[in-house]
Amino acid sequence: MRRFGSFIYPRLVIIIPYAWLLLFFLAPFFIVFRISMSTTAIAMPPYTPVFSLAQGFAGNFAKLKELSFDNYLWLWGDPLYINAYISSVVIAGISTLLTLLIAYPIAYGMAQAPRSIRPTLLMLVILPFWTSFLIRVYAWIAILKPEGLLNQLLLYLGVIHEPLIILNTNIAVYIGIVYSYLPFMVLPLYSSLEKMDGTLIEAAQDLGCPPITAFWRVTFPLSVPGVIAGCMLVFIPAVGEFVIPDLLGGSQTLMIGRTLWNEFNSNRDWPVSSAVATILLLILVVPIVFFQNAQAKADEQGR
Repeated sequence: MRRFGSFIYPRLVIIIPYAWLLLFFLAPFFIVFRISMSTTAIAMPPYTPVFSLAQGFAGNFAKLKELSFDNYLWLWGDPLYINAYISSVVIAGISTLLTLLIAYPIAYGMAQAPRSIRPTLLMLVILPFWTSFLIRVYAWIAILKPEGLLNQLLLYLGVIHEPLIILNTNIAVYIGIVYSYLPFMVLPLYSSLEKMDGTLIEAAQDLGCPPITAFWRVTFPLSVPGVIAGCMLVFIPAVGEFVIPDLLGGSQTLMIGRTLWNEFNSNRDWPVSSAVATILLLILVVPIVFFQNAQAKADEQGR
């Protein structure tokens, strides 16, 4: 019995994560990919499936010759979708950079704070998650609209003489994304900075290194894993964000999440929508895989 346990338990540690990925990542991905290879139909669901369990293995294998990438070719020839992809990546990239610039001082201050108050500071960072994401985004409408709290405060202080037009612009989208995903950047950074050995900074200063130079030569390189993790946690969901551009952005705010929503619900074109979702997933996953392989090779060379 002990031999059986020593044989099966270590393998369960490997099998369970792979089974989880197979069930909740690969299976939905292949379902969406199957729909993307289908054709639109006036039915429910509104497409004609290429593969079907009722056809059996032989029937599905015979249909491999009928596979068509027309939906993907159509997307490639339509500037709307290309511009939506590019705009989504640009907006997500700028938002990620802004989030990093704001989150790093917060995480650094938390890591340098006395240990007795660090749990309280950590709770304050996580506190926004106790409120619905949708409610928090709606709250920014009340803050950013022309007669909102921000304009009223600036008018009262005499900073401006007429209300600023912030709502329904890309600026409002940046504000919403940075605010919503800020904790996802702070937490990995705080985790990396908290583990850092403070004596390294003291040693650098003893050797005549100014504080700013010590930060860039010692602190920041040691926090790079947290920076990378935080950027991924912000950039990946921001690319496919729908709620924030829809509520805070204007008609000129073009992001792939809104385009995908319109195709699914307004145009009822599920095959094209699935093709859009498949390409979006590849855009996000493929660079991450290459980056992880490069990091693994760099770690092996460092050893």
